[in-house]
Amino acid sequence: MNLLQHPDTLDRIAASYALGSLRGGARRRFEAMARVQAPVRAAALVWQTRLSAMTEIQEQAAPDPAVWTRILNLVQADGEVLKMQAARLPTTVAPAVGGGVGSGVQSGWLRSLALWRTVAMAGVVATTLALVTGASMRGQLGSQIAALRTQLEQTSKIAYVAVLADDKAAASVLVTFDPQNGKLVLQRVGGFREAGDKSLQLWALPPAGGPQSLGVLGQDRVMRINAAEGDVRQIPMLAISLEPKGGVPGAGGPTGPVLFKGPLVHNAL
Repeated sequence: MNLLQHPDTLDRIAASYALGSLRGGARRRFEAMARVQAPVRAAALVWQTRLSAMTEIQEQAAPDPAVWTRILNLVQADGEVLKMQAARLPTTVAPAVGGGVGSGVQSGWLRSLALWRTVAMAGVVATTLALVTGASMRGQLGSQIAALRTQLEQTSKIAYVAVLADDKAAASVLVTFDPQNGKLVLQRVGGFREAGDKSLQLWALPPAGGPQSLGVLGQDRVMRINAAEGDVRQIPMLAISLEPKGGVPGAGGPTGPVLFKGPLVHNAL
């Protein structure tokens, strides 16, 4: 299936990838497509950006009191079993005739049996805790995802997306455009940081004519630049160059090296 022709399916797969529920061969195929297809890579980055704040808004949740009650009951029961075994041990183990070697072996065997029973009971306790805690976490995560989807549906839509990458295809800046607010939003997703005497400058590469400056980037992880939808609609490519501090006049085009570039694609998701 060509995901570019099925934007709804691409959106769902990208969401599953960002959540971590896309696994195995499906995840590897999606990652392979994202490496060579900018819209697929952009969809994944959009969902990763949307979900990145979940750890900040997530409230701490204590396990249900019944979980601790069950654990306590299991531990106490295990302790009672060990006490009963210890009380029976001197009367049930008879010394072997002809020496103490057989008695020592038999006692050691019984002590090993008690040890393995203790280990097995500890495994039961751990498994019970994992199952109950896992079910609780799945319920909490489902509620959080539902709340997040509702919140996302109430926010403005992203009309255009660009993933600006270096010459090794490593994503460095995610660019989105919201026509409702008339802003280009740039988010640093790579590790590049310019020196203090340099600035990154965003350029539009129109189909005809020279590059047009869209603004100078600051040091913040997320930046916003005013733009009109009519101007953005005519831009097939974006690029970022490394310039002197404060940038250069837009009329002359970039004076420094172009570090990142990528196509600006219409987001139909």
